[in-house]
Amino acid sequence: MNIVVEKQPKCVATLRVEIPAEKVSGERERIVAGYASQAKIPGFRPGKAPRKVIEKRYEKEIGEELRDRLMQEGCDEALRKESLKVLDFGVPESSEFQADGSFAFQTKILLAPEFQLPEYKGLTVKVPAAAVPDAEIDKQLEGLRERFADFNTVEGRAVQDKDFAVIDFTSSVEGKPLEEFLGKPAGYLGGREGFWVRIDEESFLPGFAGQLIGLNAGDTKDVTVTIPNDFPLSDLRDKEVTFAVTLKEIKEAVLPELDNEFAAKLAPGKTLDEIKSLIRGNMEAERQRSIDDQKVQQIIEHFNSKVEFEIPDGILAAETQNQAAAIAQQNFRSGVSQEEVEAKHEEILATAGEQAQSNIKTNFILQEIAHAEKLVVTDQELVQHLMALAQARKVQPKKFIKDIQRSGRLSGIRNSMLVGKAIDFVVEHANVEETNEEPANE
Repeated sequence: MNIVVEKQPKCVATLRVEIPAEKVSGERERIVAGYASQAKIPGFRPGKAPRKVIEKRYEKEIGEELRDRLMQEGCDEALRKESLKVLDFGVPESSEFQADGSFAFQTKILLAPEFQLPEYKGLTVKVPAAAVPDAEIDKQLEGLRERFADFNTVEGRAVQDKDFAVIDFTSSVEGKPLEEFLGKPAGYLGGREGFWVRIDEESFLPGFAGQLIGLNAGDTKDVTVTIPNDFPLSDLRDKEVTFAVTLKEIKEAVLPELDNEFAAKLAPGKTLDEIKSLIRGNMEAERQRSIDDQKVQQIIEHFNSKVEFEIPDGILAAETQNQAAAIAQQNFRSGVSQEEVEAKHEEILATAGEQAQSNIKTNFILQEIAHAEKLVVTDQELVQHLMALAQARKVQPKKFIKDIQRSGRLSGIRNSMLVGKAIDFVVEHANVEETNEEPANE
């Protein structure tokens, strides 16, 4: 079998294969024999029809099967002989049975990038300590106390820090009511009656609550706030909004005592020490997840900084589209409108492209590590994973697995599991150094 591979940029190659006449003839004989043993031809007993009758009756089918088998054998031989890592053999550009009985075909193939694996064992990662500081436990308990607070009406003094102001307000921009200025509903910003505002900088809008300090019940005041440039309503970003405020009441939070009686309100039958233990356990689990994420992120950044290779255009384009769709959905969930997302199209595509590059590079590197370490995903592991997915989605497992097979997603899921094993392997063999920094997402 004559095999020629011409490599080109962007992981593309042209594969030319010529299969000798004797091999073509032998394969054709096997196919015809198969048809002869099973064909039902009127006037002949099964398996007894003459060869010429079989060949004439099934000429088209035999030719198509022969072509398919020869191309498959040619591609398989190219993989073995040339040690190719092929992502896609593509659709053959040409194929023909030649006058001397041989068969030749040519196809464009997509190859996995070639690169030298960087060192991946013993990498140093720096993460916070896994233990949760007591101050974080106290902060959680304080938050619970605030949720169960009683509120007393304050009389005889003005608003002060940490009070709750109960207000009525309307809003305007450039002298126009806010909704008239926007030309659309403004939600809670348009105005409210009996609106509660805690007097601290994180409440309502930046700079709003502080301007209420010193007011007494019944007082009115125009409060002007500059809307942040990351505000969901883009029409209001960096605009000055004036709120006409009337202070109706001042409320003061009365927090419950931090004791066993309070603990019983949170979880009947539990003591305060048990509540603290539950809080610590939950926070440690969340902290460990954050630390694990940081380990993975540092390893990915290390690999991406050490390895450079070309990425096939088609793969990069598909992953960029996936990432762009994910970013758009995230924007929608955050309250950004369709028009605003479309206006940021170029920005979203640029961000998506960078993330796609990183994802693809990491995926190829981790696949190579899996190959080097002989990591595999067994059929049993794959089935167990699919069963768990079906259970999580509350669908019938057999139907779910069959749908996955029919849609051609099985190999992709197996590959994702293999990549997961590879990252677990690298993390397991990393040198972990603890720092005094807090987990990034806390």
